[in-house]
Amino acid sequence: MKTFPKRLTEKLKKREEEHALRQLNNQDQLVDFSSNDYLGFSKNETIFNETHEYLVGHNIKQNGATGSRLLSGNHNLYHLVETVLCEFHQSEAALVFNSGYDANIGFFSCVPQRHDIILYDEFVHASIRDGISMSHASAFKFRHNDLSELDTLLKKYSDSVIDSSISIYVVTESVFSMDGDSPHLETLAQLCTNYHAHLIIDEAHAVGVFGDQGKGLVQKLELERQVFARIITFGKALGAHGAAILGGSQLKSYLINFSRSLIYTTALPPHALATINASYLELIKADATKRLHENINHFITEVKNHDLETYFIPSNSAIHCAIIPGNETIKQIAHEIRDKGFNIKPILSPTVPNGQERLRFCIHSYNSKQEISEVLKVFATFARV
Repeated sequence: MKTFPKRLTEKLKKREEEHALRQLNNQDQLVDFSSNDYLGFSKNETIFNETHEYLVGHNIKQNGATGSRLLSGNHNLYHLVETVLCEFHQSEAALVFNSGYDANIGFFSCVPQRHDIILYDEFVHASIRDGISMSHASAFKFRHNDLSELDTLLKKYSDSVIDSSISIYVVTESVFSMDGDSPHLETLAQLCTNYHAHLIIDEAHAVGVFGDQGKGLVQKLELERQVFARIITFGKALGAHGAAILGGSQLKSYLINFSRSLIYTTALPPHALATINASYLELIKADATKRLHENINHFITEVKNHDLETYFIPSNSAIHCAIIPGNETIKQIAHEIRDKGFNIKPILSPTVPNGQERLRFCIHSYNSKQEISEVLKVFATFARV
């Protein structure tokens, strides 16, 4: 066996010294306050059974897609799901990708062109940042949810744009995965309209959580016509796998022709698409979103009851983060809480900035109010030590 490269060894050692070394852990039977399965759809028997019945009923006995969508993999379930997405999310077109990471990489690496301007919230997801890094456009970040700074940047770069073919793109998330908070989307959309900028919103943590039937924050606020592209994912509240970009028909055609993460990868298998379809049917008829918000409100109330507000970033979403600086400290608190029976994950630097390490509580429709009260009672014990 060959010797592992020295510089790679040094990087691993540095992670260990910073108490930031990542490891893969087995699933456990602890009370879930860590997963993105906000509605419990990943374990929903109705979705599981309806997926199987649909495949059998339509004589679809195929394990794989057999190729990329542009070769042999564009099976009929793609048309079914993309039609459902257009109708449910009030979008002219929808294009399914293999994951949220693939969707963001695929969009940002090919849509913004050389000399275009990308203005992005400093806390956007790593997949967006990676996609931007692959683009030939010029990119500039603005302070988290600071629309005043964004206004200044929009004015600066719109005034400097002489060539009418140059575009400005503004990128944010409707719910931020590491903070659980949201920008003021109505003001953001109006700014983009004022400066003729193209607004892109990642709705990964909003679909299934906000809006009528879980349609997301963009639709709740009736901003569909002001958004150039929405990225939605199915691996969180929908309990499935994959993602989609929602937008106009020209955008869909462009992505089919130029998005490398779509063109050069094997398509999703029929079972994955059938599961997405069944999840949307369940989302339409279930009251899981209502139960989720009852639990979110109970969590917020219990945070106040235990005088923990100074730790938590304000949030009305399913994500609630308590800031406690230091990788070693936050890992130890998470370990102590796990010993009490609750699965909660510490978020370490460099995933978040140094000094912004945190415990990330994910609330679900299937958490009981007693479990929510108890986990915060346990956290309060360690937080005040």
